[in-house]
Amino acid sequence: MIRWLANLEIGMPGKFNLIATTLRGQEPLGVASLTSILSELNDPDPKVEITEIHGVITAHTSLDPFHVIERIREMATREPWKVSGLMRVIPVERVVETKLERIAEAAESLKGRIPPEETYKVVVEKRHTQLSSREIIEAVASKIDRKVNLERPDWIVLIEVLGGLTGVSVLKPDQVLSLVKV
Repeated sequence: MIRWLANLEIGMPGKFNLIATTLRGQEPLGVASLTSILSELNDPDPKVEITEIHGVITAHTSLDPFHVIERIREMATREPWKVSGLMRVIPVERVVETKLERIAEAAESLKGRIPPEETYKVVVEKRHTQLSSREIIEAVASKIDRKVNLERPDWIVLIEVLGGLTGVSVLKPDQVLSLVKV
């Protein structure tokens, strides 16, 4: 395992469908845990990388990222040592360049997942960007013709800005896994 960690690349990968957060300085442990978990779930070639942002790692798995979240939740209650170093794990459906129009287009492409009679809210987590949360929320909300509920939404349109790349997901509130709460 030590040899594998020596080959770790630090960067901002363009292809990912999971974002995980760690304590600052615990990124290598988070990478090792998430790689091990994905391998145990039968991903033949998981790609897990440390980003240029402290406390953030990304992963690309051939598995359904929503299914991965559920399996990690189960592991955290049965075998908590397997999730060492991980704080949150988030499924990502689209990765786009961090530009308002690209983010809004990605959200619009996913809005069909929200039934017309259900509600949503936009949540922005941003790191290393000059874009304001307000302008991101306004751009995204302008593309989604559903009712907004800021208190108890049925769905969350999650915008994860990681510098030059942004992950966009439409998910139920319980589909962001917080291992601090498990």
